[in-house]
Amino acid sequence: MFVPHPLSESTRRRLLTGGVDPDAVAAVVRAAVAEDLMGGRDVTSDATVPDGQLSTATFGARGDGVVAGLAVAAAVIDTVCGAEASDFEYLVSDGDRVGPGTEVARVTAPTRALLTAERTALNLLCHLSGVATLTRRWADALDGTPARVRDTRKTTPGIRFLEKYAVRCGGGVNHRMGLADAALVKDNHVAAAGGITAAIAAVREHAAGVPVQVEVDSLDDLAEALAAGADDVLLDNFDVEQMVAAVAMRDERAPHVVLEASGGLTIATAADVGATGVDHIAVGELTHSARVLDLGLDLMGPIDQ
Repeated sequence: MFVPHPLSESTRRRLLTGGVDPDAVAAVVRAAVAEDLMGGRDVTSDATVPDGQLSTATFGARGDGVVAGLAVAAAVIDTVCGAEASDFEYLVSDGDRVGPGTEVARVTAPTRALLTAERTALNLLCHLSGVATLTRRWADALDGTPARVRDTRKTTPGIRFLEKYAVRCGGGVNHRMGLADAALVKDNHVAAAGGITAAIAAVREHAAGVPVQVEVDSLDDLAEALAAGADDVLLDNFDVEQMVAAVAMRDERAPHVVLEASGGLTIATAADVGATGVDHIAVGELTHSARVLDLGLDLMGPIDQ
């Protein structure tokens, strides 16, 4: 029966430094490891690895990308291996670019527990690094423009907070975390409320102090949203010419309002969109379609005791 160990103080500090809740990470890790063990044990490692054996292992990149989630991988090692694992050694930092052969971390731990933890640690590390890598590609494409790439709520259930951390590691900006910390008035809300002005007024009345973003699909709708006091406006499927006009309208009427482009965007067109003067471009694929970064864990051999 799997009994999870607590996170080490060094892992907790590392997560907190990155703005990530250690207790939330511990919960995700416990659930992931328990899912893998199915209420039983790692029959392969228990059968093939001598009891009491210690090994040093390295996490290494096998492709080009940006690393994110090293402390999450450390949390998996802590949870499975416990105090018998030596301090997790960070050889690079989250947000660093890596290439094939780059060693990113090293740890010494009981071999059985290390191999039990391997896949869960790599699943999280590879996925989060993939998110950071794709985000960096978008951020690089926007380099030289005033715009920043921003994520969405199109995330993997249960690990949104980790994926949004990975976006930050890749140079992106986080949108709202969920439904409670900001309002996003979309077309269905507008239809239900009876119009853009009515929808914004309703949010102001029922959730005073919450930032309000409104989705618009025309310049006329943008004018109404600005007049109604929106804090942030999402320009849905505007072409570049329309974005230029939207920025000019915003600058003239409500220069404090944030403009975000969304819909039909590609890395190839990102620079043109960023050059219009919008503040953000919304990219759902950062979290819903990022390809994993290939990383692996390799044992360096048993340690003589």
